[in-house]
Amino acid sequence: MENGMYLIAGKRILVQSIWPDVHRFCADYRTEDGTPDFTVTITQEQIDFEREKSARERAAEGLPPLNSSDASLEEVAVYRRIAERMPDYDTILMHGSLLAADGEGYLFTANSGTGKSTHTRLWREMLGDRAVTVNDDKPLLAVGETGVTGYGTPYNGKHRLGCNMSVPLKAICILTRAKENSIVRITKAEAYPMLLQQVFRPQDTGQMKKTLTLLDRLAAHTAFYRLGCNMEPEAAEVAYNGMKGGTV
Repeated sequence: MENGMYLIAGKRILVQSIWPDVHRFCADYRTEDGTPDFTVTITQEQIDFEREKSARERAAEGLPPLNSSDASLEEVAVYRRIAERMPDYDTILMHGSLLAADGEGYLFTANSGTGKSTHTRLWREMLGDRAVTVNDDKPLLAVGETGVTGYGTPYNGKHRLGCNMSVPLKAICILTRAKENSIVRITKAEAYPMLLQQVFRPQDTGQMKKTLTLLDRLAAHTAFYRLGCNMEPEAAEVAYNGMKGGTV
């Protein structure tokens, strides 16, 4: 087995893998200090599960299976087991692009292909050094009693946009495509279907119950918005002004 310990969302995670690739993938989060909060140990059966799951999902879309290596599938298996355990630490994984702007976090989520990465790029172009992508695909959200903190993770999308940092979360914005740019604040009830779709849903019933409790607590500390955008530069300005409460 290949071993390595990683500090992710404030938790020390010992990863025991079959292949070394996962440790290169997570290298920016490596730590040598302290004892692990929990351990993830990967088996060949878990790797085979990821291959079968991928094949089923692609077949449902009319696509052929990918010829993925065991090493790359092990990276997915590690991610899945980390996400399964995190509700024990009041932390959930949310699919989306997390941006830090002026020291505050904005999470953009939407159906696949809507343009989350494109929109956060527009923010970076508009704000320059005032904005940085924390994680472009799978950030972790630690839901405390008084607020939410967004964390970068090694699982930051196909473009590998992200960094090992944290930011207090100010808002979650649901993106939709539109000809004209507009933003409105929405209620938890209006946001909840998309949140439930985009949050990582553990297979274990107990962990899923914890996830739902954390989603409810998240709503108490976070503003929700719906942004209709056309992916032109003006879309970033409309979103920024609407959620930040001021002008660029």
